Amino acid sequence: MEYVHGYNDRENIRLQDQAATLVELLHSDTFYPKGSRVLEAGCGVGAQTITLAKNSPEAQFTSIDISESSIAQAKEKIAKAGFKNVTFQQADIFNLPFAPESFDYIFLCFVLEHLPKPIDALLALKKLLKPAGTITAIEGDHGSTYFHPDNESAHKAIQSLVDLQSKSGGNANIGRQLYPLLNSAGFEKVNVSPRMVYVDASRSHFVEGFTKNTFTAMIEGVREPVIKAGLINVKTFDDGIKGLYRTTEPDGVFCYTFFKAVASV
Repeated sequence: MEYVHGYNDRENIRLQDQAATLVELLHSDTFYPKGSRVLEAGCGVGAQTITLAKNSPEAQFTSIDISESSIAQAKEKIAKAGFKNVTFQQADIFNLPFAPESFDYIFLCFVLEHLPKPIDALLALKKLLKPAGTITAIEGDHGSTYFHPDNESAHKAIQSLVDLQSKSGGNANIGRQLYPLLNSAGFEKVNVSPRMVYVDASRSHFVEGFTKNTFTAMIEGVREPVIKAGLINVKTFDDGIKGLYRTTEPDGVFCYTFFKAVASV
């Protein structure tokens, strides 16, 4: 599995901005009961972990990630926030060190998009759920992006990231596939809800937190690898970034859709 955005301080900051901006949109309906055991698969730097721990203070979370450095950053973040209901462990989703039916719930956010075999990952996680347990999966879909003023170069810059992720075995448009993926893995009662981020000048928090610091920063962050891979030329990419920033001006509008799925065993 390759994380196309890279492990660096800039990406860490972007993930924190994204999580803080989207708390209400993505997490307003995610709560776990007292005493329940929850596995957070692919916790990264803890950007989502802190919200999970805060929303369900009496649940016990086990948060795993394949990256040792990300785990270290997540531990530091949770400790600084003072939460005591999270333990961390370095682990691979495809080689999980837990007994079958170890957890009441499983949560994963922005993980499946990076996996070449998402159904296999879901099957591995499914084994860990107790009877009647549920899995919650949240993914984005770069193909859902549209904006005003429209800009052809901006679309090409976004597509270059989609192509880069595809070359590494991932799928940046996986949000639209959550329903069939979970069904294929044998989950039941699959319910998917689209969560649109709509941004205009009246929503300054989202202009800064999402359009600039989350989405455009994500595209900017892959400038070197997409150009090196020959997926786009320098001028088109840079013009595309300018086009994305143009949408943050007073007459600009930006839209993006996330998908949140909840299913049971």
